[in-house]
Amino acid sequence: MGIRSLWIIVSLLLLAGPAGARNTEQFFSARQAAESEKGKEYLLDVPFYMKGERHPKVAKSLSEMTSQRTASGAFRGDEVSCQSAFLSALKTLQERARQSGANAIIDVVSITKGEQTESASDFRCIAGAVVVHVGLKGKLVELK
Repeated sequence: MGIRSLWIIVSLLLLAGPAGARNTEQFFSARQAAESEKGKEYLLDVPFYMKGERHPKVAKSLSEMTSQRTASGAFRGDEVSCQSAFLSALKTLQERARQSGANAIIDVVSITKGEQTESASDFRCIAGAVVVHVGLKGKLVELK
């Protein structure tokens, strides 16, 4: 390999460095993700309610749980990648709800980078150059 080729490779790596450090905060609709084709096929039949969303009365509160998930962001848009990570995190909560005898998850909030974000409609996603991250926290409950 010649000096010129080596110089080109080093230059490209230096230019790619800052792009790899991207950490963009994104917000997307939780319902839109859950009601997408992938959401309908992937999620379980355990209803979830974002914090601030109305839900039936709670008969019994069982536990609180968090779920952190990542998804590949390479060659896909942020929204598709973030929805994928959201669905994975939510399904983990749903599986735990079933295991514990809960029939719903309430007060779901986003929790990423140690920061909690409450929204009655949206989840928070941190999108990097290659990976996206979604963290969820919710209460596993029995609804009346």
